[in-house]
Amino acid sequence: MSFHLFDAPFREPSQFVGFAGNAIDRQSENRADDATQKALADPRARLLLMHGGRLFLKMLGDVLDPWFGEAEGQPLGIALDGGVLLGFDASGPVLAVPAGIDPEQLPETIKAIDYRSVYMQGLIDEASAGAMAQGAALLAWHANHRFCGRCGHETQMRAGGYKRVCPACGAEHFPRTDPVAIMLTVTRDKCLLGRGRHFAPGMYSALAGFIEPGETIEAAVRRETLEEAGIRLGRVVYHASQPWPFPYSLMIGCFGEPLNEDIQADLNELEDCRWFGRDEVLSMLAREHPGNLFTPPKGAIAHHLIRAWTESA
Repeated sequence: MSFHLFDAPFREPSQFVGFAGNAIDRQSENRADDATQKALADPRARLLLMHGGRLFLKMLGDVLDPWFGEAEGQPLGIALDGGVLLGFDASGPVLAVPAGIDPEQLPETIKAIDYRSVYMQGLIDEASAGAMAQGAALLAWHANHRFCGRCGHETQMRAGGYKRVCPACGAEHFPRTDPVAIMLTVTRDKCLLGRGRHFAPGMYSALAGFIEPGETIEAAVRRETLEEAGIRLGRVVYHASQPWPFPYSLMIGCFGEPLNEDIQADLNELEDCRWFGRDEVLSMLAREHPGNLFTPPKGAIAHHLIRAWTESA
C-alpha cells in the first residue's frame, strides 16, 4: 500500500469548493451550557439571521451585509433562546439565530434570500458563506429534532447549540451530518454525467447518493454508480469534500474507474445519463456547448471533480 501524505499539496482540493471559506474558530472544547448567553452578552457579537431557509441581508448601497447586531435583530423577531454559537473570529463571537418575522414583511433595506441563491450568485464573501452553511445546518437540525427519539419528550438545547438533552429520560442528542458520496466515473478520454429531473435545463453533473449505515465511502460510490447507471467500478479514489447545508450533508467527492461502458440508467432516478468526451466537457465548463449543455457552478464539488479530470490530461 502506497503512502502519499508528504506528496500531497499544502492546500487540499476541499479548500476550493463552495462553503469551505469558514474561518470561524469553533472552540468546541469550550462549549459550556451557557456559552450562547455569554457570547450574546459580548457587545462585539455578530448574528446571522435566518428564517425558513433564507438568510437576511442588509442592503448597504450595492453591498449586501449578512451580519446584524442584537439591537438590529430585535425588530425582526429574533429568537435568542434558539440561537447557536458558531464560534469566534477576529471581531468576536459569531452566532446564527432564527428570526421570527415573515420575510415578506421585511423593511425595504433588508432582503431574505434563500441559501442556495446566496451561494449560487456569490452574494456574500467566502468566509460569510461558510458561516452561513454552518449556521443553516445547525438550525435545521434543531428544528427537526425538538423531541427525544427515545421517549418523545421535548428536548432542550445545550452546549451553545451543539447538543440537545431530554429532561425526562436524560438522553443526549448531537447534531448530525449526513454523508453523501458524489462520484465522477472516468476513463482517460471520457466521463459519465447524468441529469436529475430537478436540474436546470441543459445541466449535467456527477452522480450522487447517500452513504448507508455499515458502508465505506468506496462501497457507496460503487453501489450508487451501479444502481443509477449500471456501471461497475474497479478502483475508487477520494478527491475532496464539501459541507452542504441542504439541510446538513457532507458531500464526499470521488473518482471511479469503470469496468464496463454499457449504460443501463435508472430512469426513475435520472432523466438522462451518458458518456461525454473531454472536449465536449471542456465546452460545457466554458458555457460554449453547441447544445447549451453545461456543468454545475464553480462552487459545487461536482464542478471541481469535472474540472480536475479535464485538467488531468
